[in-house]
Order: sequence, then structure tokens, then C-alpha cells
Amino acid sequence: MSVVKINVLTVPAEQRETLEKRFAARAHAVESSDGFEWFELLRPVEGTDTYLVYTRWRDEESFQAWMEGPMKAAHQGTGADSGERPQPAATHSTLWSFDVVQQAAPKNA
Repeated sequence: MSVVKINVLTVPAEQRETLEKRFAARAHAVESSDGFEWFELLRPVEGTDTYLVYTRWRDEESFQAWMEGPMKAAHQGTGADSGERPQPAATHSTLWSFDVVQQAAPKNA
């Protein structure tokens, strides 16, 4: 079964819009990657400054290939005005990894 990767990002309130705009600007960067199955950017609602970036992959090898190719390239971009990489919107990041051992879909689907 699939693997799930959740990037846990600590994002100060003043950087939320910046983070969301950056993800929107490269919204389709992951979708064409071999083995990619699902993406969600989850915004905190209350009581936390933690965003969750949820991706699901066919297998660990597909995720690693994306990390070493398209993801690495996307994070090496430069700022348009300064000629330097833009400052990160997140102050901390942790990657959680899971194997999908059970899943369900709505009965109506």
C-alpha cells in the first residue's frame, strides 16, 4: 500500500499568506511526479501555528525520487527582486512518515 509523508511546518501568523502563496505558485509541481497519489495543504484553525503538508505516494522510492528531483529544484529557486533565495516562511519543519495499512472510501463513491 501507499506511504504518507506529512511535513509539519511552524509558520508565524505574519508568514501564513506568504506560505500559502508559495504553495499556490507551484501547485502542479508534484502532480505529474511518478508515484504521486495525493496532496493537501492544511491550515491551522485555532490554537496553533502548525501547518501540515500531506502527500501520499505509491511507495517510498517514488517519494525519494521526487525529493531528489522536482522538490529539490523547486526549493533552489531565487527571489525575483534580490537575486537570492527567499527567506523560508516556516521557522521549523519536521517530516513524519507513515505506511498506509488500512483505508476506506465513502460507500456512495
